[in-house]
Amino acid sequence: MKTGFQPPGVWPSFGCNSMGLVVSGEGRQVLLSGQVAWDEKRHVVGVGDMRAQTEQTFRNIQASLAAVGGEMDDVVSIVTYVTTPQGLSDIHDVRTKFFSAPYPVSTLVQVAALVDPDLLIEITATAIVPLDRYREPEAVEAKTFDVSEGGFNL
Repeated sequence: MKTGFQPPGVWPSFGCNSMGLVVSGEGRQVLLSGQVAWDEKRHVVGVGDMRAQTEQTFRNIQASLAAVGGEMDDVVSIVTYVTTPQGLSDIHDVRTKFFSAPYPVSTLVQVAALVDPDLLIEITATAIVPLDRYREPEAVEAKTFDVSEGGFNL
């Protein structure tokens, strides 16, 4: 169970996030690598379109969580990296489609660039998946990719 809160004396939260979040109950902490607007073949979805890239990024997070029995409302924290401040309202609009209150705590960082020059956004997520839904993931051997072949695993 999650409880969002607004600490007294701290500037008020805005948008689709909580200033603080208390998580109770038993669950598994799931940490996801930064997700971007790549499809399964590493093609950028929505080149130049922050809304489309945000939607694809959240779909990738959603699929990653589903692999262990998680749901988007299990997310307790996200860090969002953007290459431009344009489109921030689009990001918040899309977030309301994927999350419900209490919203995850959130940090937004503007960066000079992401690993692919067509990417505008990257999001890391941390979730607490309740034990009654959690499924142990199938273990896979870690792979690295030759960057010259268009593969990234940084």
